[in-house]
Amino acid sequence: MDILISVVICTYNRASYLAKAIQSLLEQSLEPQSYEIIIVDNGSTDTTKMTVEQFSANINIRYIYESNQGLCYARNTGWRKAKGKYVAYLDDDAIASPFWLNKIIEVFDSGIANPGCVGGKVKPIWEAPRPQWLSDELLATLTIVDWSDAPQVISDLSQQWLVGANIAFPKEVLEELGGFVAGLGRVGNNLLSGDDTFLEKQIIQAGYSCFYHPEIVVHHHIQLSRLSQDWFISRYLWQGRSDAMMQLIEATLPWYNRFWMVALKVVGLLRSPKKVLALLIPTDKPKQFTQKCFALIEIGHIFGLWKPEI
Repeated sequence: MDILISVVICTYNRASYLAKAIQSLLEQSLEPQSYEIIIVDNGSTDTTKMTVEQFSANINIRYIYESNQGLCYARNTGWRKAKGKYVAYLDDDAIASPFWLNKIIEVFDSGIANPGCVGGKVKPIWEAPRPQWLSDELLATLTIVDWSDAPQVISDLSQQWLVGANIAFPKEVLEELGGFVAGLGRVGNNLLSGDDTFLEKQIIQAGYSCFYHPEIVVHHHIQLSRLSQDWFISRYLWQGRSDAMMQLIEATLPWYNRFWMVALKVVGLLRSPKKVLALLIPTDKPKQFTQKCFALIEIGHIFGLWKPEI
């Protein structure tokens, strides 16, 4: 039987989580002969390879070592090596629901809305109680997705989007668009992001749709290390830098244009005492901490425009 869909897990030093992710894929309702699992090891120094070898009795698992570190490189290696008509991505700390692959294929084969990518809900597995300062507005930063209980086309990526923890593409669309753009996405332990969203934007511009279906479900570990204000502060600074990187990828700007953009943003920030206070004053109040995080995006954007090199 030909491979219909390839599942790519890109991983970096998360062997214990990876085993759970692989196990969830082995328990899919889809015929085992119709899908493959590709593990792209992006320079791990832990027991990742040994973990994959524990599942070596399953002939549809492949291990690939990608030495060029960066999530975009690992993701591109995955789809280029894939044998399937479709390519699905699952995070190494996520667990796919049993009907995950079946539902992805069902949506693609339905032909609804000419999808260039499909995805769905990402439900949290809290490893510690949710902090009281963590507002609902910040949950998406933890890769928690629940846009609706009804299928829908996503058209405004500033309001809704699909995430790399739970997303799938026709391989021919990835070939057409060139896959994930270099320069975005995690590299090692930094928190650069935006490679998946940038590709979704390209998909829409190419005439396809991004389609959300609530029954395409994965569960995602919310690690204790992410449930601190320090992590959120870093994450939102990196979000600003990511936004700047996407802006510069779309249109290369000479240094003097970037200088004036930075100057205007700094002046705008200084003219907003509310934002300045939000940046300076520690708080455990959800509303105020949310304001701080959103202000940090602007700071990160300024740094990203001024010094785009990571």
